[in-house]
Amino acid sequence: MAASDVSVVLAHGAWADGSSWARVITALKAEAVKVFAAPLPLTSLADDVAALNRSLDRTEGPIVVAGHAYAGAVIALARPERVKALVYVTALAPDEGEKVADVFYRLEPHPRAPKLAPDSDGLIWLPEEAVAGAFAQNASADEQAVLAAVQRPISLSCITVPVGRPIWRDIPSWFLLAESNRMIVPENQRYMAERMKAKIAAHAVDHIPSVSAPMTVVDVIRDAIRSITGS
Repeated sequence: MAASDVSVVLAHGAWADGSSWARVITALKAEAVKVFAAPLPLTSLADDVAALNRSLDRTEGPIVVAGHAYAGAVIALARPERVKALVYVTALAPDEGEKVADVFYRLEPHPRAPKLAPDSDGLIWLPEEAVAGAFAQNASADEQAVLAAVQRPISLSCITVPVGRPIWRDIPSWFLLAESNRMIVPENQRYMAERMKAKIAAHAVDHIPSVSAPMTVVDVIRDAIRSITGS
Protein backbone atom coordinates (compact mmCIF):
# COMPACT_ATOMS: atom_id res chain seq x y z
CA MET A 1 0.00 0.00 0.00
CA ALA A 2 1.22 3.50 -0.87
CA ALA A 3 0.52 6.83 0.81
CA SER A 4 -1.72 7.67 -2.15
CA ASP A 5 -4.03 4.83 -1.07
CA VAL A 6 -4.70 6.57 2.27
CA SER A 7 -7.11 9.46 2.74
CA VAL A 8 -6.46 12.15 5.33
CA VAL A 9 -9.44 14.02 6.78
CA LEU A 10 -8.68 17.19 8.75
CA ALA A 11 -11.07 18.67 11.32
CA HIS A 12 -10.61 22.28 12.44
CA GLY A 13 -11.16 23.48 15.98
CA ALA A 14 -13.05 26.37 17.50
CA TRP A 15 -12.61 29.87 16.03
CA ALA A 16 -11.20 28.42 12.83
CA ASP A 17 -12.30 26.94 9.54
CA GLY A 18 -10.84 24.58 6.96
CA SER A 19 -8.47 27.26 5.66
CA SER A 20 -6.42 26.84 8.86
CA TRP A 21 -5.12 23.61 7.30
CA ALA A 22 -4.12 25.24 3.98
CA ARG A 23 -0.36 24.66 4.16
CA VAL A 24 -0.80 21.16 5.58
CA ILE A 25 -3.12 20.34 2.68
CA THR A 26 -0.74 21.61 0.01
CA ALA A 27 2.22 19.75 1.54
CA LEU A 28 0.32 16.44 1.66
CA LYS A 29 -1.13 16.95 -1.82
CA ALA A 30 2.42 17.39 -3.13
CA GLU A 31 3.05 13.83 -1.90
CA ALA A 32 -0.06 12.52 -3.71
CA VAL A 33 -2.01 12.05 -0.48
CA LYS A 34 -5.78 12.51 -0.77
CA VAL A 35 -6.81 15.23 1.68
CA PHE A 36 -10.19 16.54 2.78
CA ALA A 37 -10.94 19.32 5.27
CA ALA A 38 -14.19 18.62 7.08
CA PRO A 39 -16.37 21.74 7.47
CA LEU A 40 -17.59 21.63 11.06
CA PRO A 41 -20.55 23.93 11.85
CA LEU A 42 -19.51 24.31 15.51
CA THR A 43 -23.21 24.36 16.44
CA SER A 44 -23.24 21.25 18.64
CA LEU A 45 -21.03 18.25 19.23
CA ALA A 46 -23.56 15.99 17.49
CA ASP A 47 -23.71 18.33 14.47
CA ASP A 48 -19.94 18.37 14.21
CA VAL A 49 -19.64 14.58 14.41
CA ALA A 50 -22.29 14.25 11.70
CA ALA A 51 -20.40 16.73 9.50
CA LEU A 52 -17.14 14.83 10.01
CA ASN A 53 -18.81 11.54 9.10
CA ARG A 54 -20.13 13.09 5.87
CA SER A 55 -16.55 13.98 4.98
CA LEU A 56 -15.39 10.44 5.79
CA ASP A 57 -18.07 9.15 3.42
CA ARG A 58 -16.43 11.10 0.58
CA THR A 59 -13.25 9.04 0.89
CA GLU A 60 -12.16 5.57 -0.13
CA GLY A 61 -9.83 3.15 1.59
CA PRO A 62 -8.14 3.57 4.97
CA ILE A 63 -8.33 6.96 6.67
CA VAL A 64 -6.16 9.05 8.97
CA VAL A 65 -8.27 11.60 10.82
CA ALA A 66 -6.58 14.64 12.34
CA GLY A 67 -8.26 17.07 14.68
CA HIS A 68 -7.13 20.41 16.08
CA ALA A 69 -8.04 21.58 19.59
CA TYR A 70 -11.81 21.14 20.16
CA ALA A 71 -12.00 18.77 17.18
CA GLY A 72 -10.12 16.16 19.20
CA ALA A 73 -13.46 15.42 20.84
CA VAL A 74 -15.14 15.24 17.42
CA ILE A 75 -12.72 12.85 15.73
CA ALA A 76 -12.94 10.45 18.69
CA LEU A 77 -16.64 9.97 17.94
CA ALA A 78 -16.27 9.35 14.21
CA ARG A 79 -17.58 6.19 12.57
CA PRO A 80 -14.63 3.85 13.02
CA GLU A 81 -15.01 1.40 10.13
CA ARG A 82 -12.19 2.72 7.92
CA VAL A 83 -10.42 5.02 10.39
CA LYS A 84 -7.01 3.47 11.03
CA ALA A 85 -5.22 6.28 12.89
CA LEU A 86 -6.05 9.46 14.80
CA VAL A 87 -3.80 12.52 14.96
CA TYR A 88 -4.37 15.01 17.75
CA VAL A 89 -2.93 18.42 16.90
CA THR A 90 -2.64 19.98 20.35
CA ALA A 91 -6.18 18.73 20.80
CA LEU A 92 -8.67 18.01 23.55
CA ALA A 93 -9.38 14.35 24.33
CA PRO A 94 -12.28 13.90 26.75
CA ASP A 95 -12.97 10.35 27.85
CA GLU A 96 -16.40 8.74 27.99
CA GLY A 97 -18.77 10.75 30.18
CA GLU A 98 -16.55 13.85 30.25
CA LYS A 99 -17.39 17.17 28.59
CA VAL A 100 -15.00 19.17 26.43
CA ALA A 101 -15.18 21.95 29.02
CA ASP A 102 -14.06 19.48 31.71
CA VAL A 103 -10.72 18.81 30.04
CA PHE A 104 -10.25 22.34 28.69
CA TYR A 105 -10.54 23.85 32.17
CA ARG A 106 -8.85 20.98 34.00
CA LEU A 107 -5.77 23.01 35.00
CA GLU A 108 -5.04 26.66 35.72
CA PRO A 109 -4.96 28.53 32.38
CA HIS A 110 -1.92 30.27 30.95
CA PRO A 111 -1.65 33.91 32.11
CA ARG A 112 -2.19 35.09 28.51
CA ALA A 113 -5.22 32.86 27.91
CA PRO A 114 -8.34 34.89 27.08
CA LYS A 115 -11.40 35.13 29.29
CA LEU A 116 -14.14 33.34 27.34
CA ALA A 117 -17.88 33.78 27.78
CA PRO A 118 -20.92 33.12 25.57
CA ASP A 119 -22.88 35.95 23.98
CA SER A 120 -26.67 36.27 24.07
CA ASP A 121 -26.94 33.56 21.40
CA GLY A 122 -24.91 31.05 23.40
CA LEU A 123 -21.90 31.47 21.07
CA ILE A 124 -18.33 31.95 22.24
CA TRP A 125 -16.12 34.27 20.19
CA LEU A 126 -12.37 34.64 20.57
CA PRO A 127 -11.44 38.21 21.58
CA GLU A 128 -9.51 39.74 18.69
CA GLU A 129 -6.47 40.57 20.83
CA ALA A 130 -6.25 36.91 21.88
CA VAL A 131 -5.31 35.82 18.35
CA ALA A 132 -1.84 37.35 18.67
CA GLY A 133 -1.69 36.99 22.44
CA ALA A 134 -2.56 33.32 22.89
CA PHE A 135 -4.13 31.61 19.88
CA ALA A 136 -1.40 32.08 17.28
CA GLN A 137 1.42 34.09 18.82
CA ASN A 138 4.01 32.43 16.55
CA ALA A 139 2.14 33.21 13.33
CA SER A 140 2.94 36.19 11.14
CA ALA A 141 0.95 39.41 11.47
CA ASP A 142 -0.78 38.65 8.16
CA GLU A 143 -1.70 35.14 9.31
CA GLN A 144 -3.02 36.51 12.59
CA ALA A 145 -5.13 39.06 10.72
CA VAL A 146 -6.69 36.33 8.57
CA LEU A 147 -7.39 34.12 11.58
CA ALA A 148 -9.12 36.99 13.35
CA ALA A 149 -11.17 37.87 10.28
CA VAL A 150 -12.41 34.36 9.43
CA GLN A 151 -12.97 33.12 12.99
CA ARG A 152 -16.17 31.20 13.61
CA PRO A 153 -17.74 31.03 17.06
CA ILE A 154 -18.31 27.81 18.93
CA SER A 155 -21.61 26.99 20.60
CA LEU A 156 -21.92 26.08 24.25
CA SER A 157 -23.63 22.92 22.96
CA CYS A 158 -20.26 21.73 21.66
CA ILE A 159 -18.50 21.78 25.00
CA THR A 160 -21.16 21.06 27.64
CA VAL A 161 -22.35 17.60 26.51
CA PRO A 162 -20.81 14.36 27.87
CA VAL A 163 -19.06 12.44 25.11
CA GLY A 164 -19.51 8.79 24.22
CA ARG A 165 -16.86 6.09 24.11
CA PRO A 166 -13.90 7.52 22.19
CA ILE A 167 -12.43 5.47 19.38
CA TRP A 168 -8.92 6.32 20.56
CA ARG A 169 -9.46 3.41 22.95
CA ASP A 170 -9.30 1.08 19.93
CA ILE A 171 -7.31 2.91 17.23
CA PRO A 172 -3.63 4.02 17.31
CA SER A 173 -3.25 7.71 18.07
CA TRP A 174 -0.59 10.39 17.65
CA PHE A 175 -0.44 13.61 19.66
CA LEU A 176 1.39 16.77 18.63
CA LEU A 177 2.09 18.39 21.99
CA ALA A 178 2.48 22.15 21.63
CA GLU A 179 4.93 23.28 24.30
CA SER A 180 4.20 26.98 23.65
CA ASN A 181 0.43 26.59 23.71
CA ARG A 182 -1.29 29.36 25.69
CA MET A 183 -4.82 28.05 25.13
CA ILE A 184 -4.31 24.45 26.35
CA VAL A 185 -1.32 24.28 28.67
CA PRO A 186 1.31 21.61 27.91
CA GLU A 187 0.72 19.75 31.18
CA ASN A 188 -2.93 19.28 30.25
CA GLN A 189 -2.03 18.10 26.76
CA ARG A 190 0.41 15.56 28.18
CA TYR A 191 -2.17 14.27 30.65
CA MET A 192 -4.64 13.59 27.84
CA ALA A 193 -2.02 12.16 25.46
CA GLU A 194 -0.66 9.75 28.05
CA ARG A 195 -4.13 8.71 29.14
CA MET A 196 -4.99 7.76 25.57
CA LYS A 197 -1.57 6.07 25.12
CA ALA A 198 -0.83 8.21 22.10
CA LYS A 199 2.56 8.48 20.41
CA ILE A 200 3.67 11.93 21.56
CA ALA A 201 5.66 14.40 19.48
CA ALA A 202 6.47 17.49 21.57
CA HIS A 203 7.52 20.70 19.82
CA ALA A 204 7.91 24.37 20.76
CA VAL A 205 4.87 25.45 18.72
CA ASP A 206 1.79 27.50 19.55
CA HIS A 207 -1.88 26.55 19.72
CA ILE A 208 -2.40 26.42 15.94
CA PRO A 209 0.72 24.90 14.38
CA SER A 210 -1.17 24.06 11.19
CA VAL A 211 -0.74 27.79 10.47
CA SER A 212 2.47 28.70 12.29
CA ALA A 213 4.46 25.43 11.88
CA PRO A 214 2.66 23.37 9.22
CA MET A 215 5.53 21.00 8.41
CA THR A 216 5.64 19.93 12.06
CA VAL A 217 2.01 18.88 11.68
CA VAL A 218 2.73 17.19 8.34
CA ASP A 219 5.53 15.13 9.90
CA VAL A 220 3.17 13.70 12.53
CA ILE A 221 0.52 12.92 9.91
CA ARG A 222 3.16 11.25 7.75
CA ASP A 223 4.09 9.02 10.67
CA ALA A 224 0.47 7.99 11.06
CA ILE A 225 0.22 7.26 7.34
CA ARG A 226 3.35 5.10 7.50
CA SER A 227 1.75 3.04 10.27
CA ILE A 228 -0.94 2.08 7.75
CA THR A 229 1.17 1.60 4.64
CA GLY A 230 4.09 -0.06 6.34
CA SER A 231 6.53 2.08 4.36
